[in-house]
Amino acid sequence: MPIRVRLDRILLERRMSLTELADRVGVTIANLSILKTGKARAIRFSTLEALCRELDCQPGELLAFEPGPPDDDLEDDEG
Repeated sequence: MPIRVRLDRILLERRMSLTELADRVGVTIANLSILKTGKARAIRFSTLEALCRELDCQPGELLAFEPGPPDDDLEDDEG
């Protein structure tokens, strides 16, 4: 997937655990883990806003576009 999530790096920089972030944002640890590992297919703007607020960052610090082949699932949905 060309969109990469940089949550690990930001958590490390902020010296914050995934559990603490989950409590602050009101999202389950399981859902944050899915996001952190890049397995999430979508993110709500309200969740992104809460993450940025609690991590004191911009969306571009959490997400990065890396050119590469598109996901097969997306191609199937469009065809």
